[in-house]
Amino acid sequence: MKYEWRKQEKQFYLPKQKPIALDIPEQRFISLKGIGDPNGSEFKERIQVLYPISYGIKAAYRKYCQDKEVEFDDYVVFPLEGVWSLTDAGQKMDHLDKNEFVYDIMIRIPDFVPEEVVQIAIKNVKEKKYHPLMEELEQKTYPAKQVMEILHIGKYDDEPASFEIMNQECSKLGKVRVSMVHREIYLSDARRVADDKLKTVLRYEIK
Repeated sequence: MKYEWRKQEKQFYLPKQKPIALDIPEQRFISLKGIGDPNGSEFKERIQVLYPISYGIKAAYRKYCQDKEVEFDDYVVFPLEGVWSLTDAGQKMDHLDKNEFVYDIMIRIPDFVPEEVVQIAIKNVKEKKYHPLMEELEQKTYPAKQVMEILHIGKYDDEPASFEIMNQECSKLGKVRVSMVHREIYLSDARRVADDKLKTVLRYEIK
């Protein structure tokens, strides 16, 4: 059976345009760090490295399952995500300078994919489609946490309005935002979708 995040994890990846507090379980990712404006070439280059790795893991897992009895023998690759913050200098500015962004751009690895399969896949992709950034790849496991989440539709530069709605709901629930770090999950391909129709899940940790 094929694991499809849009079905099995709809509550995490397909929220409404109304903020909601929810508990996110521990999750594992393949990740690349970066600093700077996401509109620049370095950000795009990291994305171009992550996707071959992620599809390589998927292919390796399918091969791994051929002679095994498993619940899921295939899966849909998860959407691209980014964890965003600012450099120390950026945090002291009275305006947002995109060159001061610090980010981890990542794609999730399903829980049921064994570590040995991940390592085999990375090795295979390096041999076939090597890129120097592959040496900077990390696996990161984010612990379970409670978050505030909303679906933002529109330009990335218009996200502050959605964050304000999230902040208001957070206050109503008697919760507080843990830090200025936030996560974005990209449900749209920015190369093919008009800016005003982009769908992005926004999250931040609360307590």
